[in-house]
Amino acid sequence: MRMSRTIALLTCTAALAATTAACSGATKPTASPGGGPGYEVTPTSPPAKGTLDSFTWSLYAEPYTLDYALAYDYPPNTVLANVCEQLFRVTPDLKIEPGLAVAYKQPDPRTLVYTLRSGVKFHDGTTMTADDVVASLKRQMDPKTGSPWGSAFKNVDSIEKTGPLEVTLRLGKADVLLHELMAASPGTIESAAYLAKAGKDYGTPKGGVNCTGPFSLASWDQGSGITLKKNAAYWDPKLAPKSDSVKFTFIEDAAARANAFLSGTADGGYMVPTSSIQQLRTSGKGTLLFGPNTAAANLAVLDLHGPLGNLKVRQALSMALDRKNIVKAAAGGVGVPAKAPAARGAWSLAPSKTAELFDTLPEPVYDVEAAKKLVQEAGASGRTVTLVTSTLAPEISVVATAVQAAGRQIGLDVKLKSVAPEAYSSIFVDPDARAGLDLVITNGYDNTPDPLEFYQYFRTGDFGNYGSWSNAEYDVAFDRANSEPDPAKRAELTAELQKIALRELPSIPVYEAPYNVFLGKRITGAPTGIAQLYYPWAATIGAAK
Repeated sequence: MRMSRTIALLTCTAALAATTAACSGATKPTASPGGGPGYEVTPTSPPAKGTLDSFTWSLYAEPYTLDYALAYDYPPNTVLANVCEQLFRVTPDLKIEPGLAVAYKQPDPRTLVYTLRSGVKFHDGTTMTADDVVASLKRQMDPKTGSPWGSAFKNVDSIEKTGPLEVTLRLGKADVLLHELMAASPGTIESAAYLAKAGKDYGTPKGGVNCTGPFSLASWDQGSGITLKKNAAYWDPKLAPKSDSVKFTFIEDAAARANAFLSGTADGGYMVPTSSIQQLRTSGKGTLLFGPNTAAANLAVLDLHGPLGNLKVRQALSMALDRKNIVKAAAGGVGVPAKAPAARGAWSLAPSKTAELFDTLPEPVYDVEAAKKLVQEAGASGRTVTLVTSTLAPEISVVATAVQAAGRQIGLDVKLKSVAPEAYSSIFVDPDARAGLDLVITNGYDNTPDPLEFYQYFRTGDFGNYGSWSNAEYDVAFDRANSEPDPAKRAELTAELQKIALRELPSIPVYEAPYNVFLGKRITGAPTGIAQLYYPWAATIGAAK
Protein backbone atom coordinates (compact mmCIF):
# COMPACT_ATOMS: atom_id res chain seq x y z
CA MET A 1 0.00 0.00 0.00
CA ARG A 2 2.71 2.48 0.51
CA MET A 3 3.52 5.99 0.82
CA SER A 4 3.94 9.17 -1.04
CA ARG A 5 3.94 7.43 -4.32
CA THR A 6 1.02 9.59 -5.30
CA ILE A 7 1.92 10.66 -8.80
CA ALA A 8 1.31 7.49 -10.71
CA LEU A 9 -1.78 5.32 -10.56
CA LEU A 10 -3.69 2.48 -12.32
CA THR A 11 -2.97 -0.76 -14.01
CA CYS A 12 -2.58 -1.94 -17.47
CA THR A 13 -6.32 -2.30 -17.76
CA ALA A 14 -7.88 -0.14 -15.10
CA ALA A 15 -7.77 2.53 -17.75
CA LEU A 16 -9.59 0.07 -19.95
CA ALA A 17 -12.39 -0.47 -17.50
CA ALA A 18 -14.89 -1.24 -20.22
CA THR A 19 -12.90 -4.29 -21.30
CA THR A 20 -12.26 -7.58 -19.57
CA ALA A 21 -8.80 -8.21 -20.99
CA ALA A 22 -6.04 -9.14 -18.59
CA CYS A 23 -2.69 -7.47 -18.18
CA SER A 24 -0.97 -9.47 -20.87
CA GLY A 25 1.27 -6.83 -22.33
CA ALA A 26 -0.91 -6.26 -25.39
CA THR A 27 -1.46 -2.73 -26.60
CA LYS A 28 -5.03 -1.55 -26.19
CA PRO A 29 -6.45 1.85 -27.20
CA THR A 30 -8.93 3.54 -24.94
CA ALA A 31 -10.77 6.80 -24.60
CA SER A 32 -9.86 8.77 -21.52
CA PRO A 33 -12.55 9.08 -18.88
CA GLY A 34 -14.01 12.55 -18.89
CA GLY A 35 -13.82 13.04 -22.63
CA GLY A 36 -10.08 13.70 -22.77
CA PRO A 37 -7.74 12.50 -25.51
CA GLY A 38 -7.36 8.76 -26.03
CA TYR A 39 -4.32 6.84 -24.90
CA GLU A 40 -3.01 3.30 -24.93
CA VAL A 41 -1.16 1.15 -22.43
CA THR A 42 1.91 -0.89 -23.41
CA PRO A 43 4.54 -2.60 -21.23
CA THR A 44 7.55 -1.30 -23.17
CA SER A 45 8.62 1.46 -25.52
CA PRO A 46 10.06 0.67 -28.99
CA PRO A 47 13.41 -1.14 -28.69
CA ALA A 48 16.68 0.77 -28.85
CA LYS A 49 18.48 0.90 -32.19
CA GLY A 50 21.93 1.62 -30.85
CA THR A 51 24.12 2.37 -27.85
CA LEU A 52 24.71 5.59 -25.92
CA ASP A 53 27.60 7.05 -23.99
CA SER A 54 25.19 8.36 -21.37
CA PHE A 55 21.66 9.61 -20.73
CA THR A 56 20.13 11.77 -18.01
CA TRP A 57 17.11 10.67 -15.99
CA SER A 58 14.89 12.91 -13.87
CA LEU A 59 13.64 11.88 -10.43
CA TYR A 60 10.99 13.94 -8.63
CA ALA A 61 13.03 13.74 -5.41
CA GLU A 62 16.44 12.65 -4.22
CA PRO A 63 16.56 9.12 -2.77
CA TYR A 64 16.72 9.25 1.02
CA THR A 65 18.76 6.03 0.93
CA LEU A 66 20.15 3.37 -1.38
CA ASP A 67 19.97 0.74 1.35
CA TYR A 68 17.81 -2.02 -0.15
CA ALA A 69 16.33 -2.82 3.28
CA LEU A 70 15.14 0.76 3.79
CA ALA A 71 14.12 1.58 0.19
CA TYR A 72 10.36 2.07 0.35
CA ASP A 73 9.59 4.74 -2.22
CA TYR A 74 9.85 5.47 -5.94
CA PRO A 75 13.13 7.47 -6.01
CA PRO A 76 15.36 4.96 -4.19
CA ASN A 77 13.80 1.94 -5.89
CA THR A 78 14.07 3.55 -9.32
CA VAL A 79 17.83 3.85 -8.88
CA LEU A 80 18.33 0.52 -7.08
CA ALA A 81 16.44 -1.42 -9.76
CA ASN A 82 19.52 -1.05 -11.95
CA VAL A 83 22.15 -1.63 -9.26
CA CYS A 84 20.85 -4.36 -6.94
CA GLU A 85 18.91 -7.51 -7.78
CA GLN A 86 16.50 -9.94 -6.19
CA LEU A 87 16.22 -13.70 -6.15
CA PHE A 88 13.39 -13.31 -8.66
CA ARG A 89 12.38 -10.54 -11.06
CA VAL A 90 9.09 -8.85 -12.00
CA THR A 91 9.02 -8.36 -15.79
CA PRO A 92 7.54 -5.36 -17.66
CA ASP A 93 4.41 -7.37 -18.49
CA LEU A 94 3.90 -8.16 -14.79
CA LYS A 95 5.13 -11.72 -14.65
CA ILE A 96 7.65 -13.25 -12.22
CA GLU A 97 10.79 -14.92 -13.58
CA PRO A 98 14.07 -16.24 -12.13
CA GLY A 99 16.71 -13.72 -11.10
CA LEU A 100 19.62 -14.49 -8.79
CA ALA A 101 17.83 -17.74 -8.00
CA VAL A 102 17.44 -20.12 -10.92
CA ALA A 103 14.81 -22.24 -9.21
CA TYR A 104 12.96 -22.94 -5.99
CA LYS A 105 11.11 -25.89 -4.53
CA GLN A 106 8.67 -26.28 -1.69
CA PRO A 107 8.96 -29.77 -0.20
CA ASP A 108 6.22 -28.84 2.28
CA PRO A 109 4.07 -25.70 2.86
CA ARG A 110 6.48 -24.36 5.49
CA THR A 111 9.79 -24.85 3.66
CA LEU A 112 11.22 -22.83 0.77
CA VAL A 113 14.43 -23.97 -0.91
CA TYR A 114 16.22 -21.64 -3.35
CA THR A 115 18.86 -22.75 -5.84
CA LEU A 116 21.18 -19.84 -6.64
CA ARG A 117 22.66 -18.84 -9.97
CA SER A 118 26.32 -19.77 -10.21
CA GLY A 119 29.15 -17.46 -11.21
CA VAL A 120 27.36 -14.17 -10.44
CA LYS A 121 29.80 -11.39 -9.52
CA PHE A 122 29.28 -8.44 -7.23
CA HIS A 123 30.49 -5.09 -8.54
CA ASP A 124 33.76 -5.47 -6.64
CA GLY A 125 34.47 -8.72 -8.51
CA THR A 126 33.74 -11.15 -5.68
CA THR A 127 31.42 -14.09 -6.36
CA MET A 128 27.93 -14.35 -4.87
CA THR A 129 27.44 -17.31 -2.53
CA ALA A 130 24.75 -18.71 -0.30
CA ASP A 131 26.36 -16.85 2.61
CA ASP A 132 25.57 -13.53 0.93
CA VAL A 133 21.94 -14.53 0.45
CA VAL A 134 21.57 -15.61 4.08
CA ALA A 135 23.13 -12.35 5.34
CA SER A 136 21.00 -10.19 3.04
CA LEU A 137 17.71 -11.81 4.01
CA LYS A 138 18.48 -12.03 7.73
CA ARG A 139 19.32 -8.33 7.73
CA GLN A 140 15.71 -7.56 6.73
CA MET A 141 14.55 -9.38 9.86
CA ASP A 142 16.94 -7.67 12.26
CA PRO A 143 15.08 -5.02 14.32
CA LYS A 144 18.28 -2.97 14.39
CA THR A 145 17.99 -2.53 10.61
CA GLY A 146 14.56 -0.94 10.97
CA SER A 147 13.42 -2.28 7.61
CA PRO A 148 9.86 -1.46 6.53
CA TRP A 149 9.98 -4.86 4.84
CA GLY A 150 10.62 -6.66 8.11
CA SER A 151 6.99 -7.74 8.48
CA ALA A 152 7.30 -9.72 5.23
CA PHE A 153 9.48 -12.14 7.21
CA LYS A 154 7.14 -12.44 10.19
CA ASN A 155 6.57 -16.16 9.61
CA VAL A 156 10.24 -17.04 9.07
CA ASP A 157 11.77 -19.25 11.76
CA SER A 158 15.16 -19.69 10.13
CA ILE A 159 17.24 -18.87 7.06
CA GLU A 160 20.09 -21.30 6.46
CA LYS A 161 22.75 -22.18 3.93
CA THR A 162 22.01 -25.76 2.92
CA GLY A 163 24.54 -26.02 0.09
CA PRO A 164 27.17 -23.88 -1.69
CA LEU A 165 24.40 -22.49 -3.90
CA GLU A 166 21.33 -23.34 -1.84
CA VAL A 167 19.42 -21.44 0.84
CA THR A 168 16.48 -22.81 2.83
CA LEU A 169 13.81 -20.81 4.64
CA ARG A 170 11.77 -22.57 7.30
CA LEU A 171 8.46 -21.00 8.27
CA GLY A 172 6.20 -21.11 11.27
CA LYS A 173 3.21 -21.25 8.93
CA ALA A 174 2.58 -21.22 5.19
CA ASP A 175 3.29 -17.85 3.56
CA VAL A 176 2.80 -17.59 -0.21
CA LEU A 177 3.50 -13.86 -0.26
CA LEU A 178 6.96 -14.26 1.22
CA HIS A 179 8.08 -16.24 -1.81
CA GLU A 180 6.50 -13.77 -4.23
CA LEU A 181 8.22 -10.86 -2.49
CA MET A 182 11.58 -12.44 -3.27
CA ALA A 183 11.03 -10.57 -6.57
CA ALA A 184 10.94 -7.23 -4.72
CA SER A 185 13.00 -5.44 -2.06
CA PRO A 186 12.71 -8.28 0.49
CA GLY A 187 14.57 -10.57 -1.93
CA THR A 188 17.48 -8.20 -2.66
CA ILE A 189 20.98 -9.65 -2.34
CA GLU A 190 24.06 -7.71 -1.22
CA SER A 191 27.61 -8.85 -0.45
CA ALA A 192 27.84 -10.00 3.16
CA ALA A 193 31.42 -8.78 3.36
CA TYR A 194 30.46 -5.36 2.04
CA LEU A 195 27.59 -5.04 4.51
CA ALA A 196 30.00 -5.76 7.36
CA LYS A 197 32.59 -3.33 6.01
CA ALA A 198 30.19 -0.44 5.33
CA GLY A 199 28.33 -0.78 8.62
CA LYS A 200 26.05 2.14 9.42
CA ASP A 201 27.24 3.99 6.29
CA TYR A 202 25.78 1.35 3.99
CA GLY A 203 23.44 2.84 1.37
CA THR A 204 24.56 6.42 2.04
CA PRO A 205 26.65 8.70 -0.20
CA LYS A 206 29.63 7.79 1.97
CA GLY A 207 29.12 4.03 2.17
CA GLY A 208 27.57 3.21 -1.19
CA VAL A 209 26.43 -0.28 -2.22
CA ASN A 210 27.99 -3.35 -3.86
CA CYS A 211 25.41 -5.47 -5.65
CA THR A 212 25.16 -7.53 -8.86
CA GLY A 213 23.05 -5.41 -11.24
CA PRO A 214 23.83 -4.21 -14.79
CA PHE A 215 25.02 -0.87 -13.38
CA SER A 216 27.16 -0.03 -10.37
CA LEU A 217 27.08 3.13 -8.27
CA ALA A 218 29.78 5.48 -9.59
CA SER A 219 29.03 8.53 -7.46
CA TRP A 220 26.39 10.18 -5.31
CA ASP A 221 26.77 13.92 -5.02
CA GLN A 222 24.21 14.63 -2.33
CA GLY A 223 21.76 17.34 -3.34
CA SER A 224 22.98 17.27 -6.94
CA GLY A 225 22.89 13.90 -8.64
CA ILE A 226 23.68 10.19 -8.80
CA THR A 227 25.74 8.55 -11.54
CA LEU A 228 25.71 4.86 -12.44
CA LYS A 229 28.27 3.16 -14.66
CA LYS A 230 27.93 0.07 -16.84
CA ASN A 231 28.79 -3.27 -15.26
CA ALA A 232 30.78 -4.94 -18.05
CA ALA A 233 30.77 -8.26 -16.17
CA TYR A 234 26.98 -8.46 -15.77
CA TRP A 235 25.73 -12.06 -15.80
CA ASP A 236 22.59 -11.65 -17.96
CA PRO A 237 23.40 -10.97 -21.66
CA LYS A 238 19.73 -10.16 -22.37
CA LEU A 239 20.08 -7.09 -20.18
CA ALA A 240 23.60 -5.98 -21.00
CA PRO A 241 23.41 -2.15 -20.71
CA LYS A 242 23.08 -0.18 -23.93
CA SER A 243 24.48 2.92 -22.23
CA ASP A 244 27.85 3.39 -20.54
CA SER A 245 26.38 5.55 -17.77
CA VAL A 246 23.17 6.98 -16.35
CA LYS A 247 22.96 10.35 -14.63
CA PHE A 248 20.08 11.01 -12.22
CA THR A 249 18.95 14.54 -11.41
CA PHE A 250 16.49 15.55 -8.69
CA ILE A 251 13.76 18.06 -9.55
CA GLU A 252 10.95 18.46 -7.03
CA ASP A 253 9.10 21.33 -8.72
CA ALA A 254 6.61 19.96 -11.27
CA ALA A 255 6.93 22.86 -13.71
CA ALA A 256 10.73 22.79 -13.55
CA ARG A 257 10.68 19.06 -14.20
CA ALA A 258 8.49 19.49 -17.28
CA ASN A 259 10.86 22.20 -18.53
CA ALA A 260 13.80 19.81 -18.10
CA PHE A 261 12.07 17.32 -20.38
CA LEU A 262 11.18 20.01 -22.93
CA SER A 263 14.66 21.52 -22.98
CA GLY A 264 16.43 18.18 -23.17
CA THR A 265 18.22 18.76 -19.87
CA ALA A 266 16.65 15.47 -18.86
CA ASP A 267 16.32 12.73 -21.48
CA GLY A 268 13.49 11.05 -19.65
CA GLY A 269 11.74 10.21 -16.43
CA TYR A 270 9.00 8.14 -14.85
CA MET A 271 5.92 9.54 -13.14
CA VAL A 272 5.50 12.74 -15.12
CA PRO A 273 3.41 15.32 -13.23
CA THR A 274 -0.14 15.02 -14.52
CA SER A 275 -0.33 18.81 -14.78
CA SER A 276 2.22 18.52 -17.61
CA ILE A 277 0.75 15.53 -19.46
CA GLN A 278 -0.95 17.41 -22.29
CA GLN A 279 1.96 19.81 -22.71
CA LEU A 280 4.44 16.97 -23.05
CA ARG A 281 2.21 14.91 -25.35
CA THR A 282 1.95 17.74 -27.86
CA SER A 283 5.42 19.26 -27.49
CA GLY A 284 7.17 17.34 -30.25
CA LYS A 285 10.17 17.02 -27.91
CA GLY A 286 9.65 13.35 -27.17
CA THR A 287 7.03 10.74 -26.38
CA LEU A 288 4.83 10.29 -23.32
CA LEU A 289 3.92 6.62 -22.88
CA PHE A 290 1.50 4.90 -20.50
CA GLY A 291 2.29 1.56 -18.90
CA PRO A 292 0.91 -1.16 -16.64
CA ASN A 293 0.31 -0.16 -13.04
CA THR A 294 -0.80 -1.91 -9.88
CA ALA A 295 -1.62 1.30 -8.01
CA ALA A 296 -4.64 3.29 -6.91
CA ALA A 297 -4.92 6.59 -5.07
CA ASN A 298 -6.60 6.05 -1.72
CA LEU A 299 -7.38 8.02 1.42
CA ALA A 300 -5.72 6.04 4.19
CA VAL A 301 -7.33 6.50 7.59
CA LEU A 302 -4.62 7.32 10.15
CA ASP A 303 -6.71 7.78 13.30
CA LEU A 304 -9.61 5.51 14.16
CA HIS A 305 -10.14 7.21 17.54
CA GLY A 306 -11.48 10.41 16.00
CA PRO A 307 -14.51 11.03 13.77
CA LEU A 308 -13.31 8.49 11.19
CA GLY A 309 -13.48 5.77 13.79
CA ASN A 310 -17.20 5.70 13.02
CA LEU A 311 -17.86 3.61 9.91
CA LYS A 312 -20.76 5.85 8.89
CA VAL A 313 -18.38 8.82 8.67
CA ARG A 314 -15.97 6.86 6.48
CA GLN A 315 -18.85 5.75 4.28
CA ALA A 316 -20.15 9.30 4.06
CA LEU A 317 -16.81 10.74 3.02
CA SER A 318 -16.48 8.07 0.34
CA MET A 319 -19.98 8.80 -0.98
CA ALA A 320 -19.28 12.55 -1.08
CA LEU A 321 -16.26 12.25 -3.38
CA ASP A 322 -16.87 13.37 -6.96
CA ARG A 323 -14.35 10.91 -8.34
CA LYS A 324 -14.96 11.64 -12.02
CA ASN A 325 -14.06 15.29 -11.55
CA ILE A 326 -11.09 14.30 -9.38
CA VAL A 327 -9.82 12.19 -12.30
CA LYS A 328 -10.15 15.20 -14.60
CA ALA A 329 -8.38 17.58 -12.24
CA ALA A 330 -5.77 15.33 -10.65
CA ALA A 331 -4.98 12.91 -13.47
CA GLY A 332 -5.55 15.04 -16.55
CA GLY A 333 -8.54 12.85 -17.40
CA VAL A 334 -6.27 9.82 -17.76
CA GLY A 335 -7.76 7.40 -15.28
CA VAL A 336 -10.96 6.04 -13.74
CA PRO A 337 -12.69 6.14 -10.34
CA ALA A 338 -11.29 3.39 -8.11
CA LYS A 339 -13.65 0.53 -7.33
CA ALA A 340 -11.51 -0.94 -4.53
CA PRO A 341 -8.38 -0.11 -2.55
CA ALA A 342 -6.27 -2.44 -4.74
CA ALA A 343 -6.30 -1.52 -8.42
CA ARG A 344 -7.30 -3.76 -11.29
CA GLY A 345 -3.70 -4.30 -12.36
CA ALA A 346 -2.94 -5.83 -8.99
CA TRP A 347 -5.01 -8.80 -10.20
CA SER A 348 -2.56 -9.80 -12.93
CA LEU A 349 -1.23 -13.04 -11.46
CA ALA A 350 -4.46 -14.95 -12.23
CA PRO A 351 -5.88 -12.94 -15.16
CA SER A 352 -8.66 -15.45 -15.79
CA LYS A 353 -10.20 -14.36 -12.50
CA THR A 354 -9.96 -10.60 -12.94
CA ALA A 355 -13.25 -10.11 -14.81
CA GLU A 356 -15.18 -12.18 -12.27
CA LEU A 357 -13.60 -10.83 -9.11
CA PHE A 358 -12.82 -7.20 -9.93
CA ASP A 359 -14.76 -6.03 -12.98
CA THR A 360 -18.08 -7.04 -11.44
CA LEU A 361 -17.56 -4.65 -8.52
CA PRO A 362 -20.06 -1.77 -8.58
CA GLU A 363 -18.92 1.72 -9.45
CA PRO A 364 -18.39 3.87 -6.34
CA VAL A 365 -21.52 5.67 -5.18
CA TYR A 366 -21.69 9.49 -5.42
CA ASP A 367 -24.58 10.75 -3.29
CA VAL A 368 -24.01 13.91 -1.27
CA GLU A 369 -27.44 13.96 0.38
CA ALA A 370 -27.17 10.37 1.57
CA ALA A 371 -23.66 11.11 2.83
CA LYS A 372 -24.87 14.14 4.77
CA LYS A 373 -27.52 11.97 6.43
CA LEU A 374 -24.89 9.42 7.50
CA VAL A 375 -22.78 12.14 9.12
CA GLN A 376 -25.81 13.32 11.05
CA GLU A 377 -26.66 9.76 12.15
CA ALA A 378 -23.10 9.37 13.40
CA GLY A 379 -23.39 12.58 15.43
CA ALA A 380 -20.34 13.90 13.59
CA SER A 381 -21.72 17.14 12.13
CA GLY A 382 -19.17 19.92 12.59
CA ARG A 383 -16.42 17.50 13.68
CA THR A 384 -12.91 18.22 12.44
CA VAL A 385 -11.01 15.83 10.16
CA THR A 386 -7.36 16.70 9.47
CA LEU A 387 -6.01 15.73 6.05
CA VAL A 388 -2.29 16.10 5.40
CA THR A 389 -1.20 17.64 2.10
CA SER A 390 2.10 18.59 0.49
CA THR A 391 3.76 20.23 -2.48
CA LEU A 392 5.41 16.89 -3.22
CA ALA A 393 3.11 16.47 -6.24
CA PRO A 394 0.33 18.65 -7.69
CA GLU A 395 -2.07 15.70 -7.47
CA ILE A 396 -1.85 15.69 -3.70
CA SER A 397 -3.10 19.25 -3.43
CA VAL A 398 -5.84 18.68 -6.02
CA VAL A 399 -7.20 15.61 -4.23
CA ALA A 400 -6.88 17.29 -0.83
CA THR A 401 -8.90 20.29 -1.98
CA ALA A 402 -11.57 18.00 -3.43
CA VAL A 403 -11.82 16.04 -0.17
CA GLN A 404 -12.07 19.27 1.81
CA ALA A 405 -14.92 20.48 -0.40
CA ALA A 406 -16.69 17.12 -0.15
CA GLY A 407 -16.42 17.18 3.64
CA ARG A 408 -17.91 20.64 3.90
CA GLN A 409 -20.86 19.57 1.75
CA ILE A 410 -21.78 16.84 4.21
CA GLY A 411 -21.09 18.67 7.48
CA LEU A 412 -17.47 17.72 8.21
CA ASP A 413 -14.81 20.34 8.85
CA VAL A 414 -11.91 18.98 6.79
CA LYS A 415 -8.78 20.93 7.65
CA LEU A 416 -5.71 20.70 5.44
CA LYS A 417 -2.31 20.48 7.08
CA SER A 418 0.50 21.17 4.62
CA VAL A 419 3.90 19.59 5.30
CA ALA A 420 7.21 19.50 3.46
CA PRO A 421 7.83 16.61 1.03
CA GLU A 422 10.22 14.90 3.46
CA ALA A 423 7.68 15.12 6.26
CA TYR A 424 4.98 13.71 3.97
CA SER A 425 7.15 10.69 3.21
CA SER A 426 7.87 10.22 6.92
CA ILE A 427 4.18 9.58 7.59
CA PHE A 428 4.52 6.21 5.88
CA VAL A 429 7.56 5.00 7.80
CA ASP A 430 7.29 6.75 11.18
CA PRO A 431 4.15 6.23 13.30
CA ASP A 432 5.01 9.33 15.35
CA ALA A 433 4.70 11.46 12.21
CA ARG A 434 0.99 10.56 12.03
CA ALA A 435 0.13 12.25 15.32
CA GLY A 436 -2.76 14.70 14.96
CA LEU A 437 -3.62 13.49 11.44
CA ASP A 438 -6.79 11.70 10.34
CA LEU A 439 -6.20 11.08 6.64
CA VAL A 440 -3.36 10.89 4.12
CA ILE A 441 -3.45 10.49 0.35
CA THR A 442 -1.57 7.34 -0.58
CA ASN A 443 -0.66 5.57 -3.77
CA GLY A 444 -1.43 2.00 -2.85
CA TYR A 445 0.33 -0.48 -5.11
CA ASP A 446 1.65 -3.99 -5.34
CA ASN A 447 5.31 -4.82 -5.85
CA THR A 448 4.15 -8.10 -7.40
CA PRO A 449 1.10 -8.85 -9.57
CA ASP A 450 -0.79 -10.61 -6.76
CA PRO A 451 -3.65 -8.62 -5.15
CA LEU A 452 -3.10 -10.47 -1.88
CA GLU A 453 0.11 -8.48 -1.47
CA PHE A 454 -1.85 -5.25 -1.29
CA TYR A 455 -4.44 -6.62 1.12
CA GLN A 456 -1.77 -7.80 3.55
CA TYR A 457 -1.35 -4.17 4.59
CA PHE A 458 -4.71 -4.23 6.37
CA ARG A 459 -3.70 -7.09 8.66
CA THR A 460 -3.54 -6.34 12.35
CA GLY A 461 -0.10 -4.97 13.20
CA ASP A 462 1.26 -4.79 9.65
CA PHE A 463 3.80 -2.04 8.95
CA GLY A 464 1.61 -0.66 6.14
CA ASN A 465 -1.51 -0.59 8.31
CA TYR A 466 -1.11 3.13 8.99
CA GLY A 467 -4.27 3.55 11.06
CA SER A 468 -3.77 0.37 13.13
CA TRP A 469 -7.11 -0.96 11.88
CA SER A 470 -7.89 -4.42 13.26
CA ASN A 471 -10.54 -6.91 12.21
CA ALA A 472 -10.42 -10.55 13.34
CA GLU A 473 -12.55 -11.76 10.42
CA TYR A 474 -10.12 -10.10 8.02
CA ASP A 475 -7.03 -11.59 9.69
CA VAL A 476 -8.44 -15.12 9.51
CA ALA A 477 -9.41 -14.66 5.86
CA PHE A 478 -5.94 -13.36 5.05
CA ASP A 479 -4.19 -16.36 6.60
CA ARG A 480 -6.48 -18.64 4.61
CA ALA A 481 -5.57 -16.91 1.35
CA ASN A 482 -1.87 -16.75 2.17
CA SER A 483 -1.68 -20.51 2.60
CA GLU A 484 -3.22 -21.27 -0.82
CA PRO A 485 -0.51 -22.00 -3.43
CA ASP A 486 -2.80 -22.02 -6.47
CA PRO A 487 -3.04 -18.44 -7.89
CA ALA A 488 -6.63 -18.82 -9.16
CA LYS A 489 -7.92 -20.24 -5.88
CA ARG A 490 -5.94 -17.62 -3.96
CA ALA A 491 -7.55 -14.88 -6.06
CA GLU A 492 -10.99 -16.11 -4.99
CA LEU A 493 -9.94 -16.01 -1.34
CA THR A 494 -8.45 -12.54 -1.85
CA ALA A 495 -11.82 -11.38 -3.15
CA GLU A 496 -13.16 -12.02 0.36
CA LEU A 497 -10.57 -9.60 1.74
CA GLN A 498 -11.56 -7.07 -0.91
CA LYS A 499 -15.19 -7.43 0.20
CA ILE A 500 -14.36 -6.77 3.86
CA ALA A 501 -12.13 -3.81 3.00
CA LEU A 502 -14.90 -2.23 0.93
CA ARG A 503 -17.39 -2.81 3.70
CA GLU A 504 -15.20 -1.42 6.50
CA LEU A 505 -13.17 1.20 4.54
CA PRO A 506 -9.89 1.34 6.48
CA SER A 507 -8.78 3.05 3.27
CA ILE A 508 -11.13 4.93 0.94
CA PRO A 509 -10.57 4.27 -2.80
CA VAL A 510 -10.34 7.41 -4.94
CA TYR A 511 -9.01 6.83 -8.48
CA GLU A 512 -6.66 4.84 -10.70
CA ALA A 513 -4.42 6.08 -13.51
CA PRO A 514 -1.77 4.47 -15.71
CA TYR A 515 1.93 4.63 -15.00
CA ASN A 516 3.78 6.95 -17.35
CA VAL A 517 7.22 7.68 -18.72
CA PHE A 518 8.56 10.50 -20.88
CA LEU A 519 11.28 9.68 -23.39
CA GLY A 520 13.10 12.45 -25.23
CA LYS A 521 13.80 12.06 -28.94
CA ARG A 522 17.28 10.60 -28.55
CA ILE A 523 16.36 7.59 -26.36
CA THR A 524 14.00 4.61 -26.36
CA GLY A 525 13.71 1.07 -25.01
CA ALA A 526 12.41 1.78 -21.51
CA PRO A 527 9.77 -0.34 -19.82
CA THR A 528 6.74 1.88 -19.30
CA GLY A 529 5.08 0.44 -16.21
CA ILE A 530 5.48 0.06 -12.47
CA ALA A 531 7.71 -3.02 -12.89
CA GLN A 532 10.54 -0.48 -13.32
CA LEU A 533 10.83 -0.43 -9.52
CA TYR A 534 12.52 -3.85 -9.60
CA TYR A 535 13.35 -4.47 -13.26
CA PRO A 536 16.70 -3.08 -14.58
CA TRP A 537 14.96 -0.61 -16.87
CA ALA A 538 18.01 1.54 -17.61
CA ALA A 539 19.80 -1.41 -19.21
CA THR A 540 17.29 -1.52 -22.07
CA ILE A 541 17.49 2.20 -22.89
CA GLY A 542 19.57 3.11 -25.90
CA ALA A 543 19.65 5.33 -28.97
CA ALA A 544 16.36 5.93 -30.75
CA LYS A 545 18.09 6.25 -34.14
